Amino acid sequence: MTRPDDRKQDSFELSDEELKKIVAEADTGGRRPTGLTARLLMLTALAWSLFQLWIASPLPFSLGVFVFNDTEARAIHLAFAVFLAFAAYPALKRSPRDYVPLHDWALAAAGAFCAAYLFLFYAELATRPGLPTDADMAAAVVGLLLLLEAARRALGLPMVILAVVFLIYIFFGPYMPEVISHRGASLSKGMSHMWLTTEGVFGVAVGVSTSFIFLFVLFGALLETAGAGAYFIKSAIALLGHMRGGPAKAAVVASASTGLISGSSIANVVTTGTFTIPLMKSVGYRSDKAASVEVASSVNGQIMPPVMGAAAFLMVEYVGITYIQVMKHAILPALISYIALFYIVHLEALKMDLKGLPRREPLPWQQAVITTLMTFSGLVVLSAAVYWGFGWIKDLFGDAAFLVVGLLMLGAYIAIVRYGAKFPELHMEKPGETMEYLPEIGPTLKSGLHFLLPVAALIWNLMVEQLSPALSAFWATLFLMFILVTQRPLFALFRGTGGLGAAAREGFSDLLSGLVTGARNMIGIAIATATAGIIVGTVTLTGIGLAMTELVELLSGGNLMVMLGLVAVICLVLGMGLPTTANYIVVSTLMAPVIVDLGAQSGLLVPLIAVHMFVFYFGLMADVTPPVGLASYAAAGIAKSDPIKTGLTAFGYSARTAILPFMFIFNTQLLLIGIGNVFQLGLTIVTATVASMMFAAATQGFFIARSRIHESALLLLVTFTLFRPGFWMDMLYPPYEEIPPTELTRLVEEAPRNANLRVWVEGLSLEGDDVSKGVLLPLGDKADSASARLARMGLTVMTLGDEVQVAAVRFGSQAEKLGLEQGFAVTAIELPSGERPAKEWMFVPAFALLALVWAMQKPRTRRKQPVAPPPAV
Repeated sequence: MTRPDDRKQDSFELSDEELKKIVAEADTGGRRPTGLTARLLMLTALAWSLFQLWIASPLPFSLGVFVFNDTEARAIHLAFAVFLAFAAYPALKRSPRDYVPLHDWALAAAGAFCAAYLFLFYAELATRPGLPTDADMAAAVVGLLLLLEAARRALGLPMVILAVVFLIYIFFGPYMPEVISHRGASLSKGMSHMWLTTEGVFGVAVGVSTSFIFLFVLFGALLETAGAGAYFIKSAIALLGHMRGGPAKAAVVASASTGLISGSSIANVVTTGTFTIPLMKSVGYRSDKAASVEVASSVNGQIMPPVMGAAAFLMVEYVGITYIQVMKHAILPALISYIALFYIVHLEALKMDLKGLPRREPLPWQQAVITTLMTFSGLVVLSAAVYWGFGWIKDLFGDAAFLVVGLLMLGAYIAIVRYGAKFPELHMEKPGETMEYLPEIGPTLKSGLHFLLPVAALIWNLMVEQLSPALSAFWATLFLMFILVTQRPLFALFRGTGGLGAAAREGFSDLLSGLVTGARNMIGIAIATATAGIIVGTVTLTGIGLAMTELVELLSGGNLMVMLGLVAVICLVLGMGLPTTANYIVVSTLMAPVIVDLGAQSGLLVPLIAVHMFVFYFGLMADVTPPVGLASYAAAGIAKSDPIKTGLTAFGYSARTAILPFMFIFNTQLLLIGIGNVFQLGLTIVTATVASMMFAAATQGFFIARSRIHESALLLLVTFTLFRPGFWMDMLYPPYEEIPPTELTRLVEEAPRNANLRVWVEGLSLEGDDVSKGVLLPLGDKADSASARLARMGLTVMTLGDEVQVAAVRFGSQAEKLGLEQGFAVTAIELPSGERPAKEWMFVPAFALLALVWAMQKPRTRRKQPVAPPPAV
């Protein structure tokens, strides 16, 4: 069934090969050479993956060989990335794709040498800090120029222009407008800072790319190669395809599932979209809407833990918290966002009176529910048994527990594969093929349960073992590599099909392909983090951060909402030309401290993680925003729709994501901050979910019937009240009462685990400026004394009579990131007012208002008027 208006949009269509080319151009490089060149590129990518696995493993320290420090590892990491960027990404559109020209080999070798300069001459450079030789300067200048060229090829011209603007700012500081002028820097000082230290190109961003991001990208690539993507897509279709607009709902769930293991929006679109978009069109979705649903759900894959977008790993370093905490803060907004999108596609199906896909044999709903629940409950029981069993095993076996647990995981894997072998192997339809009937639920879900084991292992390592993200990803990746090699032979064995040798060879071929793909997927991310390091280096060298504070305060008039709107617009504008990772680094470096400082001056103490999540969410729009949103372009090619219209429609669907950052700045409970008990947690989840759905209903103009203007306005009011109930309660009661600073020690000792304490400080900063602001002290776990608890966050205070002063702030600590300095005086402490009723009481009138809207629309649903089809485009 194809709608008439689709035929008018068929002018833009991409073949399967062209779609693969889009992903290659964006993620892995557009060149596909043959022969010896292809083998060389493959071996280089393989060597990069093996190097990253080596430095993440405990082996270098156990064996005492090939031990690299952080700086050396960053240099080698970037050398691989620059080499592959010149070899895999053509210089121009007319450049050859089937071989690598000689000049590109020369540029690749020179770029790799300059990037590896810190590793090759580490000992010599350590003896002359700040005194670069002519050779050092040549390597820095040439290396920076080649990095910019690699960025142009892999990321596009906008990223290069932005980096060049900041380089100009370094050297021409005295000639800038007064508000942002500075003394300037010599070529020697600027290049040394950018290339020969860890303040610029080889700074925190490349460090995180080296330590964390690569392994998680590799994990996702291996899991996709194993077939997990097809399993998630087929499972979602089997479960949801029969509902109203079922393929669209399946696309949302499939993209969320794929988002668990992938951090690339464009790859998500092409992986799930080639299957779900034609199905959406077949049940009646307009081409641009089908493409937009896929884009919106795929982009959100970057906010879905445990494998989030690359920017999420940068938060670990920038905010000074663990990756577990980042995942905890991200999980509720991610779920809310997907539920809201699911509701949007449901509303679209209602408006157009769309149906789902038929089953081959109609399945009673009771049987469907039982089959689904049995499958998932079996997995939950298995997970619970593993969880509690591991804890018991660790207590009983001590150091030998790792071996015991490994054997148990191996046994579970073999048992699950043996069980899955009873069901047919999953096959994805080829592009152009149509699905007449839905796949059966039970066999589909049971055929690939072993794909969930590596994800469970990753979550276990992160959350229970509390290993570092790098080590967690390393062990999970090793387990996944074992699965890749053995799954085909095991299925052949248990199905009795024979050909074990051929199956084993295919398994090793899959492993090789996954390792190479993982490395090539990292080229753009590594180049982006290195190029963004130029902006970070400019901030640390010139002090432009302070100037930005004054500039933004001037533009916003000190109004926090205006300032947040300004930051959102900057993210969206930069998103037209920058990838999400680079966008996050640039905006968070320049703007995050500004929001925290100006928010504190206006009385709103915003946790640093909330500000970074704000920037991260708007940075995600880079892949949606027309005219450069590559995810929209890829989806439009599959759907045969107009790319610009698809981008605009997807942007509209993504509005439900855009509203969340504003809300969790003012209500940090959405990030699971400040939640005291299970009831409060449940209430927060339910109300936030309802709020996001009502926002979707208001923006779509449809609740249970087509909404009138005043009904949409009431739904927006309900949304605002559910998201931020404190706004109305603050008008009725003062939210805080002031406590003398001398009570600080007692309050820190008595505060519950992971509490935040509102403290106001004032004093003279190192720059000579008068500072008066509030900060939220993250107290973490309880300790033996108040001083020990404060010391964990890098803060030492002393009491002098009626005054409390900051005695010391540890370098690189959370206290330093909050902007506290030695000599600041604590002027006041604020605690929640005891006379103020709980802000959650505002939910009662909000739900009453929602019931009123439902009552106003209910009579219109009974009339069952025929729904007019959408106008032709």
